[in-house]
Amino acid sequence: MTLAASAATAGSLPLAVDGQPLPSLAPMLEQVTPAVVNISTRARVRQRNALLDDPFFRQFFDIPETPSRTQPQSLGSGVIVDKELGLVVTNNHVIENASEILVTLSDAREFQAELIGADPDADIALIKIDAENLTQLEWANSDALRVGDFCIAIGNPFGLGQTVTSGIVSAVGRSGLGIEDFEDFIQTDASINPGNSGGALVDLNGKLIGINTAIVGPSGGNVGIGFAIPSNMAVDIIDQLRVYGKVQRGELGIAAQELTPELAKAFGVESRYGVVIGRIRPNSPAEKAGLQVGDVITAIDGRPVRDINAVKNRIGLVRLGQRLSMSIVRDSKNITIEATIEQLQSMSAFLDGVELSEQTSRSGQRFLLIESIEPGSMLDQYGLQAGDIILSANRRYLNSLDALESVADESGDTLLLLVQRGQNTQYVQLEK
Repeated sequence: MTLAASAATAGSLPLAVDGQPLPSLAPMLEQVTPAVVNISTRARVRQRNALLDDPFFRQFFDIPETPSRTQPQSLGSGVIVDKELGLVVTNNHVIENASEILVTLSDAREFQAELIGADPDADIALIKIDAENLTQLEWANSDALRVGDFCIAIGNPFGLGQTVTSGIVSAVGRSGLGIEDFEDFIQTDASINPGNSGGALVDLNGKLIGINTAIVGPSGGNVGIGFAIPSNMAVDIIDQLRVYGKVQRGELGIAAQELTPELAKAFGVESRYGVVIGRIRPNSPAEKAGLQVGDVITAIDGRPVRDINAVKNRIGLVRLGQRLSMSIVRDSKNITIEATIEQLQSMSAFLDGVELSEQTSRSGQRFLLIESIEPGSMLDQYGLQAGDIILSANRRYLNSLDALESVADESGDTLLLLVQRGQNTQYVQLEK
């Protein structure tokens, strides 16, 4: 082995080994990094003063309303995905509640950005800048990723400025972490820290395989476990944000419970995981596809179903009109059924934009759990949240979705709910 003389003399890494230059990511990164931007936001806040906030005090002394001011809110990253239109993808939590969004390019140019749309459930946002001579990243096919593939994370950690780290794909299809409502993460050991959110995860060809989103660590710093939203999922969401400004999600129209060892034995299922259908909504995609009460869903599109969240997650990540292939066990026989996901209307205006599931407590009591609530829906306006439990409606105990929908349909213009959050319960009166 021969080393370049100048490099050996300087005591640094050699420039060549056996006459061959050392491999480097620099040429690829020189092409890629201009497409990764820094994002800072400002939120408008109002000076708080108990006396000045009192409208009677202000009116009596003819004091004008307290002026608002802006203050820095968050710092993150983004990726230019369309240089002609100036479209930049980032995380929703980077720009959420911002009154001003400032994008700084790698050449130090700064631009005010316009919010095109956001999907809080999957933590994706699309913003637009009016700029020329931009660089964009090409999307990769994230479905082709394998554990062990090399990857590079690019972002703005801790506000230091553009930083590049490298690692491998540690896992794919990570879900059930409770980070987002809909999860299908790429896991990587490439160093991702606060401020990297919204930045790029690229392959060795410089193609965009994911949007850096979250980390898991005891102190909020990097410990080699970072997560990125896969490119294929991001593309589907962005396409909807460009057209609608939000994501339109569909439903299958079932209520189900997790498969226990006892249920597996009763239904003749060899798999340890799955969900048992306990209810099928009339005229839903599930009914149209031929699903039946008592069917056990063990896989969707070839992916094993471990619990109810896995079903919800998979359905929530597909477009309206997309077909899903489900592996079913019925009467101890394995069959495959395809269903087309549709957007269902709630049977009552009170329940529009709300996803509920039937649950059973350890004591055997049935209750309804709010899985998700769309922003702006009636229950959202009245302060209800995902994770709340609905115990009764119009003072009638609820043990099924059918019971709630029946009460809601008969309630007229008002609906009285008894809601439990943690250890506290309270009544909430809804009015149309």
